[in-house]
Amino acid sequence: MTSRRVHAALALVAVLLLAGCFGGPSEIPEEDLTGEASYDWETNATATFNLSRSSYTTVVEIQNRTELTVWRSDRLGTDSPVDVEALQFRFENRTVVNATHGNLSATRTGDNTVISLPAENGTVAYTAGRTGKRFSAPVFVEGSYELVLPPSTRIGVPLLSQASPGGYSTDVTDDRMTVRWPDLSDGTLTVRYYLQRDLLLFGGLAVIVIVAGGGGTVYYLYQIRTLEERRKAMGDDIEYEDDIGDDGPPPGMR
Repeated sequence: MTSRRVHAALALVAVLLLAGCFGGPSEIPEEDLTGEASYDWETNATATFNLSRSSYTTVVEIQNRTELTVWRSDRLGTDSPVDVEALQFRFENRTVVNATHGNLSATRTGDNTVISLPAENGTVAYTAGRTGKRFSAPVFVEGSYELVLPPSTRIGVPLLSQASPGGYSTDVTDDRMTVRWPDLSDGTLTVRYYLQRDLLLFGGLAVIVIVAGGGGTVYYLYQIRTLEERRKAMGDDIEYEDDIGDDGPPPGMR
């Protein structure tokens, strides 16, 4: 009986864990939310993502809402909360406050992060960590989007990069490419970029393959030509004579 109760209790715990009942809302530590960061409040887009090698900043214009829900998606489409840092809010009068303000906070809940805002209109900004050459973010407000790539990185070569959804434009300023979408209302934006030196390496490898392939072709043709010349030389040296052992037709047919 005791063994059955233990097994039943373990099964219940497993179900609760899978259901997320033990993973309720959790406040992000204040020391993370109040960290120092510098944001570009004068962007021309509704939402702007500015990427570096190991982190990114997000600046979002807010209209008629008291909270903003953000999350991230991996390659498999699994959503997870964003570990928000250096949270700030700029009021319409251009006053900027950080998370020490009583009405500005962020809470992880389930597979997303909910940012509580001190006003219905204004601009919110935060920093979060990232890795790799791929970035994906949900379209959590309707409007225009900008994504600034790290220095010396680009998109444009199909085998090395990708950007979605379509309908975007790009430009480069001070060695940084900006990808722009004029109007998004839902979905997810994804960018996979390459380092410019990767393109040089890829181009060098392609040249090596082409040269090696061309050299192999030339050598193959040379070998064929050599064999043909040898066959011709051997053919010129052969004298075709009557068969010495030929005694003529068999008896009775002479």
